[in-house]
Amino acid sequence: MTHTEIELDDAPRVPRRRIVVVAAITVIVLAAGLVGRRAGVFGGSAAAVAPGGGPGEMPPMPVDVDTARRSAVVDAVRATGRIEAIQAVDLRPDEGGRVLALLFEEGQAVAAGTPLVRIDDALLRAQAERATADRDLAHQQRERVRRLRSENAASPADLERVEAAARSAEAALAVLQLQIERSTVRAPFAGVVGQRFVSAGDYVTPATRLLTLQTTDPQRAVIEVPERHAAALRRGQAVAFTVAAHPGRVFQARVDFIDPVVQPQSRTIMVKARAPNPGRLLKAGMFIEARLATATRGDAIVVREDAVQPLRTANVIWAVVDGKASRRVVQLGTRSQGVVEVLSGVAAGEQVVVGGLERMAEGMAVAPRGPALAADSAVVVAPASGSPP
Repeated sequence: MTHTEIELDDAPRVPRRRIVVVAAITVIVLAAGLVGRRAGVFGGSAAAVAPGGGPGEMPPMPVDVDTARRSAVVDAVRATGRIEAIQAVDLRPDEGGRVLALLFEEGQAVAAGTPLVRIDDALLRAQAERATADRDLAHQQRERVRRLRSENAASPADLERVEAAARSAEAALAVLQLQIERSTVRAPFAGVVGQRFVSAGDYVTPATRLLTLQTTDPQRAVIEVPERHAAALRRGQAVAFTVAAHPGRVFQARVDFIDPVVQPQSRTIMVKARAPNPGRLLKAGMFIEARLATATRGDAIVVREDAVQPLRTANVIWAVVDGKASRRVVQLGTRSQGVVEVLSGVAAGEQVVVGGLERMAEGMAVAPRGPALAADSAVVVAPASGSPP
């Protein structure tokens, strides 16, 4: 018994703490190997193979796509302007006098020829009575001389003199009758009475403003178009415009006048378009923001504006071909409401990436997602012209 105990005391003893550390390191190494084999880090037959890729390749990157489609595209010129009445006038009297009566109310719609203001014509009527008597006397003298001339009791000169006097008397009476007629101011055209500037009892002259009168339906949209678009302007072109008083509503008009002269200060051309206004929503003087359609292309290719990646020297669109990303340098046309026209570089029906452009690389495997739009959608693009692609 004593000898056995001595042998045990002489054998080297391993500390318990070292045993624990070695065991922990062994467990960690085994766990790391297992994870590495599953992730394919260390290779081997257990490496995962992604769909569409070989061993060790990254899986396809999910991307949002849209479909390039054919659509009608409208080239348009964006401009600002105003609403004006087709006919508007400040009415003034033809004869001076005191205002006897105002025969209208402000804002009233009147027909052509409606009496609006009556001016005192008593003096004119008295003068007309005297002119009537002078005319009658001249007629009597003419008839008397004619009888004498038939009897050779008067010379031809006497007859000519009395005939001229009779015509002069008739003309003087006609002038006074016309002045009496014009002492009542009438509407020269159908329209709406605006502000009045006189009251009953005021003394007016031919230079006095009495009231305003203007047409309301249709109205005219007047815009200033830069001279660089002069060759594209035509009568009958469509103009769509908005006014601040009716947000969200788009009014339509047709060009009926193109100024043949370029304004030297602004280098613009005045264009006027006639706009229906049955509800009198458009009032003269309103500020408008308009788009003048100059050309329409019914077979253009359009994509969402999100598909375009603007670079310093070019615009790029990433197409999806056989599950791979294909870089396309494109030429753009008009833009509007999140849609852009593609003049070259992309064909109708091709899928283009609209989400994740910053991670794209040529030939990268991608997994398209998101609904694809039809290739022949009926979207009409009404772009803001003049803006660069």
